[in-house]
Amino acid sequence: MTDPARDPNTLRVLTFNLYGPANPDWDRRSRLAGKELRALNPDVVALQEVPVDARFLHDLLGGGYHVTPLSVRDEHGCGAVLATRHPHRALTELDQRITERSRETLPWCATLLVEMDTHVGTVVVAHHKPSWPFPFELERERQALRAARALEELLASHAAANPESPMHAVVLGDFDATPDAASMQFWRGRRSMDGLSVCYQDAWEYAHPDEPGFTFELGNPLVDEGEVATAVSRRIDHVLVRAGLHGPTLRVTQCERVLDRPVGGVWASDHYGVMADLERPRDPPGFRS
Repeated sequence: MTDPARDPNTLRVLTFNLYGPANPDWDRRSRLAGKELRALNPDVVALQEVPVDARFLHDLLGGGYHVTPLSVRDEHGCGAVLATRHPHRALTELDQRITERSRETLPWCATLLVEMDTHVGTVVVAHHKPSWPFPFELERERQALRAARALEELLASHAAANPESPMHAVVLGDFDATPDAASMQFWRGRRSMDGLSVCYQDAWEYAHPDEPGFTFELGNPLVDEGEVATAVSRRIDHVLVRAGLHGPTLRVTQCERVLDRPVGGVWASDHYGVMADLERPRDPPGFRS
Protein backbone atom coordinates (compact mmCIF):
# COMPACT_ATOMS: atom_id res chain seq x y z
CA MET A 1 0.00 0.00 0.00
CA THR A 2 1.21 3.51 -0.77
CA ASP A 3 1.02 6.33 1.75
CA PRO A 4 0.02 9.35 -0.35
CA ALA A 5 0.92 12.75 1.07
CA ARG A 6 -2.12 14.71 2.17
CA ASP A 7 -2.88 18.14 0.69
CA PRO A 8 -5.22 19.94 3.11
CA ASN A 9 -6.90 21.72 0.19
CA THR A 10 -8.16 18.47 -1.29
CA LEU A 11 -11.18 16.36 -0.45
CA ARG A 12 -10.01 12.79 0.17
CA VAL A 13 -12.57 10.12 -0.69
CA LEU A 14 -12.16 6.38 -0.24
CA THR A 15 -14.16 3.22 -0.89
CA PHE A 16 -13.38 -0.17 0.62
CA ASN A 17 -15.16 -3.51 0.94
CA LEU A 18 -14.10 -5.14 4.24
CA TYR A 19 -15.13 -8.73 3.41
CA GLY A 20 -17.07 -8.97 6.67
CA PRO A 21 -16.79 -11.08 9.83
CA ALA A 22 -18.39 -14.18 8.33
CA ASN A 23 -15.17 -14.64 6.35
CA PRO A 24 -11.76 -15.97 7.49
CA ASP A 25 -9.30 -14.16 9.78
CA TRP A 26 -11.70 -11.31 10.58
CA ASP A 27 -10.09 -10.18 13.82
CA ARG A 28 -6.65 -9.65 12.32
CA ARG A 29 -8.04 -8.30 9.05
CA SER A 30 -10.29 -5.72 10.72
CA ARG A 31 -7.46 -4.53 12.99
CA LEU A 32 -5.22 -4.05 9.96
CA ALA A 33 -7.98 -2.26 8.04
CA GLY A 34 -8.62 0.09 10.93
CA LYS A 35 -4.95 0.96 11.34
CA GLU A 36 -4.56 1.76 7.65
CA LEU A 37 -7.84 3.69 7.35
CA ARG A 38 -7.04 5.87 10.33
CA ALA A 39 -3.61 6.64 8.87
CA LEU A 40 -5.12 7.65 5.53
CA ASN A 41 -7.72 9.84 7.28
CA PRO A 42 -10.21 10.25 4.40
CA ASP A 43 -12.83 13.01 4.42
CA VAL A 44 -15.36 10.62 2.89
CA VAL A 45 -15.28 6.85 3.30
CA ALA A 46 -17.73 4.35 1.82
CA LEU A 47 -17.53 0.92 3.45
CA GLN A 48 -19.18 -2.31 2.32
CA GLU A 49 -19.54 -5.68 4.04
CA VAL A 50 -18.99 -3.94 7.37
CA PRO A 51 -20.66 -4.52 10.75
CA VAL A 52 -23.15 -1.71 11.26
CA ASP A 53 -22.26 -1.09 14.88
CA ALA A 54 -21.40 2.35 16.26
CA ARG A 55 -18.63 1.14 18.57
CA PHE A 56 -17.00 -1.00 15.89
CA LEU A 57 -17.11 1.85 13.36
CA HIS A 58 -15.60 4.27 15.86
CA ASP A 59 -12.77 1.82 16.59
CA LEU A 60 -12.29 1.20 12.87
CA LEU A 61 -12.20 4.80 11.67
CA GLY A 62 -11.39 6.80 14.78
CA GLY A 63 -13.45 9.70 16.07
CA GLY A 64 -14.81 12.72 14.29
CA TYR A 65 -16.93 11.05 11.60
CA HIS A 66 -20.60 11.58 10.84
CA VAL A 67 -21.97 8.15 9.92
CA THR A 68 -25.03 7.10 7.95
CA PRO A 69 -25.54 3.39 7.24
CA LEU A 70 -27.72 1.97 4.53
CA SER A 71 -30.95 1.00 6.23
CA VAL A 72 -30.96 -2.75 5.52
CA ARG A 73 -28.42 -5.29 6.81
CA ASP A 74 -27.83 -9.00 6.37
CA GLU A 75 -28.37 -11.71 8.99
CA HIS A 76 -24.90 -10.99 10.43
CA GLY A 77 -25.66 -7.28 10.99
CA CYS A 78 -23.45 -6.26 8.07
CA GLY A 79 -24.20 -3.79 5.35
CA ALA A 80 -22.81 -0.57 3.92
CA VAL A 81 -21.90 2.70 5.61
CA LEU A 82 -21.01 6.20 4.50
CA ALA A 83 -18.89 8.27 6.89
CA THR A 84 -17.79 11.88 6.41
CA ARG A 85 -15.60 14.33 8.31
CA HIS A 86 -17.93 17.19 7.38
CA PRO A 87 -21.49 17.06 8.73
CA HIS A 88 -23.77 15.73 6.03
CA ARG A 89 -27.47 15.76 5.33
CA ALA A 90 -28.93 12.43 4.28
CA LEU A 91 -31.13 13.15 1.27
CA THR A 92 -32.51 9.84 0.11
CA GLU A 93 -31.83 6.13 -0.03
CA LEU A 94 -32.85 4.26 -3.16
CA ASP A 95 -33.77 0.64 -2.62
CA GLN A 96 -32.02 -1.01 -5.55
CA ARG A 97 -33.57 -4.46 -5.12
CA ILE A 98 -35.47 -3.86 -8.32
CA THR A 99 -36.00 -7.43 -9.54
CA GLU A 100 -36.96 -10.64 -7.80
CA ARG A 101 -33.49 -12.12 -8.15
CA SER A 102 -31.85 -8.94 -6.86
CA ARG A 103 -34.08 -9.08 -3.79
CA GLU A 104 -32.87 -12.61 -3.12
CA THR A 105 -29.12 -11.96 -3.30
CA LEU A 106 -28.16 -8.81 -1.36
CA PRO A 107 -30.33 -7.19 1.34
CA TRP A 108 -28.37 -3.92 1.35
CA CYS A 109 -28.45 -3.33 -2.39
CA ALA A 110 -29.10 0.44 -2.38
CA THR A 111 -27.81 3.91 -3.20
CA LEU A 112 -27.47 6.48 -0.42
CA LEU A 113 -27.26 10.18 -1.30
CA VAL A 114 -25.95 12.77 1.16
CA GLU A 115 -25.10 16.44 0.81
CA MET A 116 -22.36 18.31 2.65
CA ASP A 117 -20.61 21.65 2.67
CA THR A 118 -16.84 21.28 2.36
CA HIS A 119 -13.72 23.30 1.63
CA VAL A 120 -14.12 22.43 -2.08
CA GLY A 121 -17.78 23.52 -2.14
CA THR A 122 -21.11 21.79 -1.71
CA VAL A 123 -20.82 18.12 -2.62
CA VAL A 124 -23.44 15.43 -3.02
CA VAL A 125 -21.99 11.99 -2.41
CA ALA A 126 -23.65 8.80 -3.59
CA HIS A 127 -22.65 5.51 -1.99
CA HIS A 128 -23.72 3.11 -4.70
CA LYS A 129 -24.05 -0.64 -4.11
CA PRO A 130 -25.61 -2.47 -7.02
CA SER A 131 -26.18 -6.20 -7.42
CA TRP A 132 -23.06 -8.36 -7.25
CA PRO A 133 -23.68 -11.61 -9.21
CA PHE A 134 -21.82 -11.93 -12.50
CA PRO A 135 -24.95 -12.39 -14.69
CA PHE A 136 -26.81 -9.40 -13.16
CA GLU A 137 -25.63 -6.64 -15.49
CA LEU A 138 -29.28 -6.02 -16.38
CA GLU A 139 -29.88 -5.02 -12.76
CA ARG A 140 -26.66 -3.01 -12.56
CA GLU A 141 -27.67 -1.01 -15.63
CA ARG A 142 -31.08 -0.18 -14.19
CA GLN A 143 -29.60 0.57 -10.78
CA ALA A 144 -27.11 2.98 -12.34
CA LEU A 145 -29.93 4.68 -14.22
CA ARG A 146 -32.02 5.13 -11.06
CA ALA A 147 -29.07 6.55 -9.13
CA ALA A 148 -27.97 8.88 -11.92
CA ARG A 149 -31.51 10.15 -12.47
CA ALA A 150 -31.89 10.94 -8.76
CA LEU A 151 -28.58 12.80 -8.82
CA GLU A 152 -29.52 14.82 -11.90
CA GLU A 153 -32.84 15.85 -10.35
CA LEU A 154 -31.09 16.90 -7.17
CA LEU A 155 -28.41 18.86 -9.00
CA ALA A 156 -30.98 20.60 -11.20
CA SER A 157 -32.98 21.63 -8.15
CA HIS A 158 -29.87 22.96 -6.44
CA ALA A 159 -28.79 24.87 -9.55
CA ALA A 160 -32.19 26.54 -9.84
CA ALA A 161 -32.04 27.70 -6.22
CA ASN A 162 -28.30 28.52 -6.19
CA PRO A 163 -27.25 29.58 -9.71
CA GLU A 164 -23.96 31.09 -8.48
CA SER A 165 -23.00 28.11 -6.32
CA PRO A 166 -22.80 24.87 -8.31
CA MET A 167 -22.91 21.53 -6.55
CA HIS A 168 -20.30 18.84 -7.16
CA ALA A 169 -21.19 15.14 -7.28
CA VAL A 170 -19.10 12.10 -6.42
CA VAL A 171 -20.25 8.48 -6.73
CA LEU A 172 -18.23 5.74 -5.09
CA GLY A 173 -18.51 2.18 -3.88
CA ASP A 174 -18.20 -1.47 -4.82
CA PHE A 175 -19.94 -1.47 -8.21
CA ASP A 176 -19.24 -5.15 -9.00
CA ALA A 177 -18.78 -4.02 -12.59
CA THR A 178 -15.64 -3.61 -14.66
CA PRO A 179 -14.95 -0.39 -16.61
CA ASP A 180 -16.18 -1.93 -19.86
CA ALA A 181 -19.49 -3.15 -18.38
CA ALA A 182 -22.67 -1.57 -19.71
CA SER A 183 -23.48 0.08 -16.38
CA MET A 184 -20.02 1.62 -16.16
CA GLN A 185 -20.16 2.77 -19.76
CA PHE A 186 -23.33 4.63 -18.84
CA TRP A 187 -21.74 6.23 -15.77
CA ARG A 188 -18.64 7.23 -17.75
CA GLY A 189 -20.57 8.87 -20.61
CA ARG A 190 -19.95 6.15 -23.21
CA ARG A 191 -23.63 5.36 -23.74
CA SER A 192 -27.10 6.61 -22.91
CA MET A 193 -29.93 4.72 -21.28
CA ASP A 194 -33.69 5.29 -21.38
CA GLY A 195 -33.33 8.83 -22.69
CA LEU A 196 -30.67 9.89 -20.16
CA SER A 197 -26.94 10.39 -20.54
CA VAL A 198 -24.49 11.54 -17.90
CA CYS A 199 -20.72 11.68 -17.66
CA TYR A 200 -18.64 10.88 -14.61
CA GLN A 201 -14.87 10.83 -14.70
CA ASP A 202 -13.29 7.60 -13.50
CA ALA A 203 -10.67 8.82 -11.01
CA TRP A 204 -8.42 5.80 -11.51
CA GLU A 205 -8.54 6.05 -15.30
CA TYR A 206 -7.67 9.74 -15.10
CA ALA A 207 -4.68 9.21 -12.81
CA HIS A 208 -3.47 5.89 -14.27
CA PRO A 209 -4.70 5.65 -17.87
CA ASP A 210 -2.40 2.76 -18.77
CA GLU A 211 -2.77 0.65 -15.62
CA PRO A 212 -5.56 -1.90 -15.01
CA GLY A 213 -5.80 -1.09 -11.29
CA PHE A 214 -7.45 -4.38 -10.36
CA THR A 215 -9.27 -4.20 -7.04
CA PHE A 216 -10.30 -7.86 -6.97
CA GLU A 217 -7.25 -9.86 -7.91
CA LEU A 218 -6.36 -13.54 -8.02
CA GLY A 219 -2.97 -12.74 -6.50
CA ASN A 220 -4.82 -12.06 -3.25
CA PRO A 221 -5.27 -15.43 -1.45
CA LEU A 222 -8.65 -14.32 -0.09
CA VAL A 223 -9.82 -14.16 -3.71
CA ASP A 224 -7.93 -17.22 -4.91
CA GLU A 225 -9.37 -19.34 -2.07
CA GLY A 226 -12.82 -17.73 -2.08
CA GLU A 227 -16.13 -18.33 -3.80
CA VAL A 228 -15.17 -16.78 -7.16
CA ALA A 229 -11.69 -18.25 -7.60
CA THR A 230 -12.51 -19.17 -11.20
CA ALA A 231 -13.01 -15.50 -12.13
CA VAL A 232 -10.48 -13.15 -13.71
CA SER A 233 -8.85 -10.27 -11.90
CA ARG A 234 -11.07 -7.20 -12.19
CA ARG A 235 -11.40 -3.53 -11.29
CA ILE A 236 -14.83 -3.28 -9.71
CA ASP A 237 -14.41 -0.61 -6.98
CA HIS A 238 -14.67 2.92 -8.29
CA VAL A 239 -14.56 6.63 -7.51
CA LEU A 240 -16.45 8.74 -10.06
CA VAL A 241 -16.57 12.54 -10.37
CA ARG A 242 -19.44 14.20 -12.24
CA ALA A 243 -18.68 16.27 -15.33
CA GLY A 244 -20.60 19.35 -16.38
CA LEU A 245 -20.67 20.76 -19.91
CA HIS A 246 -16.92 21.30 -20.06
CA GLY A 247 -15.65 18.47 -17.89
CA PRO A 248 -15.42 17.34 -14.25
CA THR A 249 -16.14 20.08 -11.74
CA LEU A 250 -13.51 18.70 -9.36
CA ARG A 251 -9.97 17.82 -10.41
CA VAL A 252 -8.43 14.49 -9.44
CA THR A 253 -4.99 15.26 -8.00
CA GLN A 254 -4.19 11.63 -7.23
CA CYS A 255 -5.90 8.25 -7.09
CA GLU A 256 -4.34 5.19 -5.49
CA ARG A 257 -5.18 1.65 -4.53
CA VAL A 258 -4.96 1.17 -0.76
CA LEU A 259 -5.00 -1.88 1.50
CA ASP A 260 -3.71 -3.76 -1.52
CA ARG A 261 -0.92 -5.87 -0.01
CA PRO A 262 -0.37 -8.03 3.06
CA VAL A 263 1.08 -6.72 6.30
CA GLY A 264 2.69 -9.38 8.47
CA GLY A 265 1.09 -12.03 6.28
CA VAL A 266 -2.42 -10.57 6.75
CA TRP A 267 -4.56 -9.34 3.85
CA ALA A 268 -7.21 -6.84 4.96
CA SER A 269 -9.86 -8.00 2.49
CA ASP A 270 -10.52 -9.76 -0.78
CA HIS A 271 -11.02 -6.26 -2.24
CA TYR A 272 -8.52 -3.45 -2.45
CA GLY A 273 -9.61 0.06 -1.58
CA VAL A 274 -9.61 3.01 -3.96
CA MET A 275 -8.75 6.47 -2.68
CA ALA A 276 -8.81 9.76 -4.59
CA ASP A 277 -7.89 13.32 -3.66
CA LEU A 278 -10.11 15.94 -5.30
CA GLU A 279 -9.69 19.69 -5.51
CA ARG A 280 -11.65 22.60 -6.88
CA PRO A 281 -10.00 23.80 -10.11
CA ARG A 282 -8.46 27.25 -10.09
CA ASP A 283 -10.91 28.20 -12.83
CA PRO A 284 -14.22 26.41 -13.50
CA PRO A 285 -14.35 24.10 -16.54
CA GLY A 286 -15.01 26.17 -19.67
CA PHE A 287 -13.48 29.35 -18.20
CA ARG A 288 -11.84 31.72 -20.67
CA SER A 289 -9.71 34.63 -19.55
